[in-house]
Amino acid sequence: MNEITVIQNKIYEIRGQRVMLDFDLAALYRVETKRLKEAIRRNAERFEGEEFMFELTEQEYDRLKTDLRTQIASSSWGGRRYLPFALTELGVAMLSSVLRSNTAIMINRAIMKAFVAMRNYIATTTTVTAELAEIRAKLALLERTDADNAEAIGDLSEDMRKEFDTIYDAIAALSVRIPQARPPRRPIGFKRQG
Repeated sequence: MNEITVIQNKIYEIRGQRVMLDFDLAALYRVETKRLKEAIRRNAERFEGEEFMFELTEQEYDRLKTDLRTQIASSSWGGRRYLPFALTELGVAMLSSVLRSNTAIMINRAIMKAFVAMRNYIATTTTVTAELAEIRAKLALLERTDADNAEAIGDLSEDMRKEFDTIYDAIAALSVRIPQARPPRRPIGFKRQG
């Protein structure tokens, strides 16, 4: 699995935003989660607003724990002491101005590429899904039109069959006509008596 795919597997959708959690970021940057959170808190003015970062609620975290396939790090106290931070793409970009090591720069570039790749994938998928929906709608319309046409042809065929039956009956009636008895004609001309 390449680096971008590994990072994409750590991007979650929470509150309608794609985010990365502090403990995943700490693992990628090779620092302790505690140190990452300290750096964020020291530079809180850079992360103001949910478009940069927010702290998960207990319910969000519990739901996420059941969905996560990765092992969530826990403190030596037997559990997490603090709820995780969720950093949006903007928050991760801002994090690069706080963490200035070479490792942080390389990891940040990879994370940005992962967010861009994910956004492109979603845009492509959305376009393909819309095109498929349009094709399905057209196909349904064609099927409906074909059914209507078949019904109309069936009705037309039934009407034509009835008319042909009427014509055949008329022809049959003409060809089977019984000649009517006529009084014998008188011969024309001179009649001999005899």
